[in-house]
This record gives sequence, structure tokens and C-alpha cells, in this order.
Amino acid sequence: MWARSLASALIASSLLSTVAAADLDPIVIKGSKFFFKSNGTQFFMKGVAYQASPTNSTSGTFVDPLADEAGCKRDIPLLQELGTNTIRVYAINTTLDHSTCMKLLNDAGIYVVSDLSEPTLSINRNSPEWDDRLYERYTSVVDALAPYSNVLGFFAGNEVSNEANNTNASPFVKAAVRDMKAYIKKRNYRTIPVGYATNDDAKIRSELADYFDCGSSSESVDFWGYNIYSWCGKSSYTESGYDQRTKEFENYNVPSFFAEYGCNVVQPRVFTEVEALYGPQMTPVFSGGIVYMYHQEANDYGLVETSGDGTATKLVDFNNLKSELAKVSPSGVQSNSYNPTNTAARSCPTADSNWSASTALPPTPNRELCSCMVSALSCVAATKVQEKDTGDLFNYICGEAKTDCTGITANGTTGVYGAYSMCSPLERVSWAMNAYYTKQKKASDACDFSGSAKTQTAAAASGTCKSLLSEAGGTAGTGTVTSSPNSSGTGTKGAAAGLTIPAFQVGAFKIGAGLLAAALGGATLVFA
Repeated sequence: MWARSLASALIASSLLSTVAAADLDPIVIKGSKFFFKSNGTQFFMKGVAYQASPTNSTSGTFVDPLADEAGCKRDIPLLQELGTNTIRVYAINTTLDHSTCMKLLNDAGIYVVSDLSEPTLSINRNSPEWDDRLYERYTSVVDALAPYSNVLGFFAGNEVSNEANNTNASPFVKAAVRDMKAYIKKRNYRTIPVGYATNDDAKIRSELADYFDCGSSSESVDFWGYNIYSWCGKSSYTESGYDQRTKEFENYNVPSFFAEYGCNVVQPRVFTEVEALYGPQMTPVFSGGIVYMYHQEANDYGLVETSGDGTATKLVDFNNLKSELAKVSPSGVQSNSYNPTNTAARSCPTADSNWSASTALPPTPNRELCSCMVSALSCVAATKVQEKDTGDLFNYICGEAKTDCTGITANGTTGVYGAYSMCSPLERVSWAMNAYYTKQKKASDACDFSGSAKTQTAAAASGTCKSLLSEAGGTAGTGTVTSSPNSSGTGTKGAAAGLTIPAFQVGAFKIGAGLLAAALGGATLVFA
């Protein structure tokens, strides 16, 4: 792990020296608006979601769009033709090289907003966690993309809490926002904003916007993305509800924009919403938007159809969007003459039947602490135990056997989190096994679990381990850890040619209902 971390840091350092010569001017934030850093001109996104869904819905293997050199060389001229200045990508493979595509995008004047997760490492709205595996994944994306000046920002989550019954997942996403902002600062990267992309659920959309903006600026989002599909066909500013959304965000204190838009209920899409989005009623509030999506697929949202022979065909939607974007020239303000008055953060929403997210956030994941904890145990998971096996073990130990698992439990509604709740499932199951073993007074058969556990000699804590475990309240995990994790970069394990996605969330990769059912088999993971 240390070698991987060192390599990651050296690669990032090398990239910083190679991409600096002709970089795009970084986009910065002042108040609720984006600006070009050097000349202070306001920046409006004219964006396109740029990531193909998997060609095989069963395996879910996808290609990193920022590492697909042939795809970038084919598509970036078409993105330029559209008038695109921003793309959104939903998942990258951090083991691959992104320099060619990022240079092509840079030269084309195109910025990138990237989600930090990938579906095998994302916050699951039905069973939310913010643990050391996710922390390593998210920081590895930051490490991979931070050297490029045309990286506009990162999404720490996408439509995670999407209904009133899963708002308890939001504290875990907000913890990710907090920790990525701290990581970027600690690594001395340039200030790259971290935000969130929400769905348009009438019951909780206001609460979500308030929740992610309230509290300390170290925890709140730097920008707000809105996935909205209410303007269909030749709708209107009022019929679509755009007027109400604009009013709701007129005093929001950070930039807001449409992270996805482009209803396809009426086809072909005519994109008449473009005139409104970049017109005088909305530009004082919203900083443009990102059309869903570039690639034509079964969901029928595409602007371009690509084929196996490497060719790309522009569709009617492409020409319609190009025509509408060519008509608009949003008028903004200059940074030096802009004095924001909407500087106050929102108040945190109160708990009710539609909202159950605590303002207390999960602890920052700390791989070193988790490793120290496992070393201090007398009963741990056997080598053969895999992550997929942990559910049944947790159910037995913490449920049926009634072992006190407070030290590894995280509750986004009550805001109570065990010190080791941020450890990986395998680390936490070792903790649970040891708690059961201790409860049984270390009986000879109490550390077995049908061959899933083994005994070990508990290591005596010293040095850093001793101080970390002391903060955590010993192996009980009832304390509060204030020490920050090592910030030297983590890297992440991944396949050389792609990543495997077991499930998809509508709003990230939108796939048809039939394909979705086949791919998921009843499970739900989200891009978070």
C-alpha cells in the first residue's frame, strides 16, 4: 500500500509538470457563481454527460471515457461542434492513464466534472456506509485528476437519497464531501470544489438542498447539481416548474446548475429549455447545465450513435441541441464587480416524516486505525472469508447472538457512529467476531463460525497505534477519533481494462427497466 501510495504521488507530481504549459484557465467560485480565474469572466456550463453504459448489462464492465484515446479523438471534435465547454463523467479507472484525453479536452476548451465513486465502491442508499474502501476510491480519483487545470469539480454523490425513506443515507455522503475537501486541502492541490447531484423529488428536494448547504463550510458542498427532467418537448418556463426551481435557489449561497437535463418523453428532443436556462430569468441563479447524454443507447437519450468500427453518427437530437445552444449567449457579471449578498448558509432541515438525516456525520475513515484495531484482536476473520460473506456473519453475531456491536455500527438517523464503523466490512466482521469471542469468555469453540474465524495473538499497541486506539476507546470503539488519516495518497485496486458494475442507478447510467432488472437481480447500488 505504501509503495502504491508513493507511486501515486510521483505520478501526480509528474503530471503537474507536464500539463502546466498550456493549461486551461481554472474555474473558481465566488459566492454563487463560477468564474474564469484569470480574467474574472463568469462561466456558464454548456455540458454533456459523456460516459457510455456497459455493452454487457450482466457483467457491467465499462470503459473509462477519459482513458479511451480512440473514443476521445473521435468524440471531442463533435463535442466542440455542439458548443460544449464541460463534460460530466460518472466513473473512471484510476489505474489507467488519462493524460491524452485530458490534453485533447484541454485543447478543445472543455472542462471535466467527475463523480468520485464507481458502483462497486459507492454509497448504497439502502445500507449506507462511509468506510476506508470508499475513502481510498474517492481520494484515488482526486489524485488522478487534480493535476489537470480543466477539472472543474467532483461529485461526492449522485441521487443517493432519492426518496423520503432513505434520507438517512445523506450524512454518509456529506461526510464524503467533508473528507474530500479536507483531503484536497491537505494534499496542497489547487482548490477544486466538491459538490453533490440531486434528483428532483418534490417531497425532499428542498430538504436535500438545505442539508448539504447547512452547517460548517468544511462540511457543506461547494456547488449544487440538479438532475431535472421536467421540461419535455415544447414546454415552458412555468409549465416545467423552472420558475419555481429558480425562485427556490435565488438565495442559494453556492453555485447551482443542472447536473443532468433533457427529458426524452417527447421525441425527438427539441431542447427549447436551453433558451430559458441560458436566458435572463435563470442565469442570475443557475450556472448552466449538462445534457444527458452523448451516447445513444437503449434508454434513447443519445446525441450521437457510435459503432464498433469506431465511427460516430450525429442524431437529430444532436442537431437540435447544437441549434439551440448556438442561439444563446448568457450574460453574466465580472468577478471584480460582483459582491455576493446571498452569503448565508441554509438552516438544517428539521426531522419529520420526510426527513431523517442527522446533522452529526460519520467519522473520517482511517485505514491505519482499522489495521491497528484488527492487530489488537484475539479472534479475526479467516483468510477465506470474502466481503460477500460478511452479511450473514453480522446478522448472526450482532443479531441472533445479541453481541453488542456499537463499536462498528453507524446510524445516519440518530447520528451515533462507532469509532470503527468506518472500517471495511472484513475489518468490521473481525471486530464482531472478537466481540463475540470475548463475550463467550474466549471459549475454545467461540472463535470458529464454521471455519470463518481464527485466533491470533493480539498485538500490544505502541506508537501511533497506541494513540489511535486510545482515541477510539480501545477495541470497544466507543471513543471519538480526532486524528486525520495519512494524506499521502492511496490509489485503488482496479482492473487494467475496465471496472465491473453490478448495478446502475437511474440518473447516473440510465438503462431500460428490463435491462435494469436483469442486471440487478433485485439489488440496488448507486453512483455516490
